Amino acid sequence: MKSTLAGWMVAGLVALAFGAQADTLQRIQESGRITLGVRDSSGAISYAIGNGQFAGYQVDICERVALDLKRRLRLTQLEVRHQLVTASNRIPMVQTGAVDMECGSTTNNQARQRDVAFSLTTLVEEVRIAVRANSGIASFADLSGKNVATTLGTTSVQVLRHLQRQKGLRFNELQCQDHGECFSMLEAGRADAFIMDSAILAGNIARSSQPDAFRIVGDPLSVEPIAIMLPRGDVAFKQAVDDSLRDLMRTGDIQQIWSRWFEQPIPPLNHRVGMPANASTRSVWADPNDRPKEAYVLR
Repeated sequence: MKSTLAGWMVAGLVALAFGAQADTLQRIQESGRITLGVRDSSGAISYAIGNGQFAGYQVDICERVALDLKRRLRLTQLEVRHQLVTASNRIPMVQTGAVDMECGSTTNNQARQRDVAFSLTTLVEEVRIAVRANSGIASFADLSGKNVATTLGTTSVQVLRHLQRQKGLRFNELQCQDHGECFSMLEAGRADAFIMDSAILAGNIARSSQPDAFRIVGDPLSVEPIAIMLPRGDVAFKQAVDDSLRDLMRTGDIQQIWSRWFEQPIPPLNHRVGMPANASTRSVWADPNDRPKEAYVLR
């Protein structure tokens, strides 16, 4: 009986906490503040540029959404805060209201939809392999016996293990706390390959001191729809965010944001990622949707 009563009490506290976080628009309006969850090494999607500042494609989009919310809520001022999150804590940060929108490189999938909501897809990623240019590695099959790094708490971990079993390969899996750590391992030669979303790989390569020393190889290993992570159950907030994204897609502004971060020199080193939007990304801009990863087929 005591355990049942304790369970009811915990459930009640969770429900109260969820209810307190449910009206995000009201909280933003009352506080005059919105908090964006950002990453420090998600390539040109979301990254640190020094002095506690963050930038990138997804950060730029979220800041545009915040500007639309300011107008929608008729606020004279809206403070936009950046809060660093990691692959491991990003979901709890959204669930607890520590961040209002997670503006990193998070895949929308059915498992995560049990805990959080997702905006319309802003880009469709492909999981690929980054290696040193002189490594001799050209495909997934070449990873046998190698040290392969990927980031803890990402869908790439599941992709890597599934393909390892499917292909019957044996290699040493190295898990890192963040993308920057994985790329540093590749740079230092402690990892022979880094498996992750191609935009994250390309962005880290572009921001390295020797971009020509690395390359992305092999066929895509997985397709990943990337979206802004939002509080689950807050229908009004998701609608407001989606309306803003639809406008960016309808006007073509999202293509300009993409070009700024993936086709032009970016800070702080002013290197160019050199990555045009792929066909799947252009497709979701033309036909906005929030379909999860499970709705995509790898061709």
